[in-house]
Amino acid sequence: MYKYLSPVLFVFAVIAGCKNNNLEINGKLLNASKGVIIYLDELRSNKLVTVDSVSLSAEGTFSISRKIEAPSFYLLKTDESNFMTMLLEPGQRITLKAYADSLNCPISITGSAGTELMTEYNKKLKSTIKQLSSLRDIYIKSLGTPELATVMERLDSISRVYLMDINSYTKKYIDDNLGSLVSLVALYQQVAPGEYILHPEKDIKYYLKVDSSMRLHYPDYEPVKSLHEQVQEMLAANYAQAQNSSVSTAGILSPEISLPDPKGDTIKLSSTRGKIVLLDFWASWCPPCRKENPNLVRAFNLWHDYGFEIYQVSLDKTKEEWTKAIMEDHLEKWIHVSDLKYWNSVVVPLYSIEAIPTNFLIDRDGKVIATNLKEDALLSKLAEIFKK
Repeated sequence: MYKYLSPVLFVFAVIAGCKNNNLEINGKLLNASKGVIIYLDELRSNKLVTVDSVSLSAEGTFSISRKIEAPSFYLLKTDESNFMTMLLEPGQRITLKAYADSLNCPISITGSAGTELMTEYNKKLKSTIKQLSSLRDIYIKSLGTPELATVMERLDSISRVYLMDINSYTKKYIDDNLGSLVSLVALYQQVAPGEYILHPEKDIKYYLKVDSSMRLHYPDYEPVKSLHEQVQEMLAANYAQAQNSSVSTAGILSPEISLPDPKGDTIKLSSTRGKIVLLDFWASWCPPCRKENPNLVRAFNLWHDYGFEIYQVSLDKTKEEWTKAIMEDHLEKWIHVSDLKYWNSVVVPLYSIEAIPTNFLIDRDGKVIATNLKEDALLSKLAEIFKK
């Protein structure tokens, strides 16, 4: 089972060199009861700490002013069930208006780009939850009627459309905001308790996208560290599953790949015809891939002179990271190619890649012999082939 992070929503953005550490939040809550207190909680190491509080005026207005040294996540709340998740940065002057019982869906908010992005997403999520709730109402009304089975089938079909829509929206939201920690928010959204919009198994490439981007920009931020731990756990689980996967693709002709090597020269997979080839998909940022590389080196050194070749395709994003890993892992002897497009690489849909490392052992005619041979399994298969 994969561990989910705290349900606190995370968003982050940095304004370098900001000298003004004063933060102001000016708000107005409509239809507020007398004596309502507004609390400001700061997220610290995955726990919330109340750092300020203020009573609403008779008109429902409030103002919070404090000094902060760096961007951080906060909850503005009246109680545990009525809150707004905010990214607050030094120097910001935020103005908001909301109904007193629905802080998470403000009427208006300005002065905090990260919070505005979260608010935009929350509106879409709230709309989807409302749609799903309406289906539940129809189901309840149909209980005990002869049409129940037909109604359930229709409702299931409609709910799938709603869920696919919010899933696609969430993925686009991540892609559009990948440079900001608002993308981390989207990974953990739910339409109901325990019902996550993105699934670690099916949507692993989005966890990898966010993990890679966030570690590049915010490596010391605690939520980023937590995400990275989760992603490593996910990769390890996929790695173990891949080791036990079947060879159902055996006998299929391997699709052509034509990508540049580190020097910029295009090398086709078909140029290796006549050799036994390990087509391996990896990346410098993938710990299980790096762990498997020494085994590839052993296999290459043992069997290259007999006609064994490795054609390794990277899902890296930068040439620097890619070539550095090649040097560090001593992989210089075989073929390396990449379009440096990460999970948007043309090879991902071509070979239906859902996780890395993934490999295909290809015969001299370009047909797949086996898939996902790791460690001793790869060495044993090569010994079987070449001893014939």
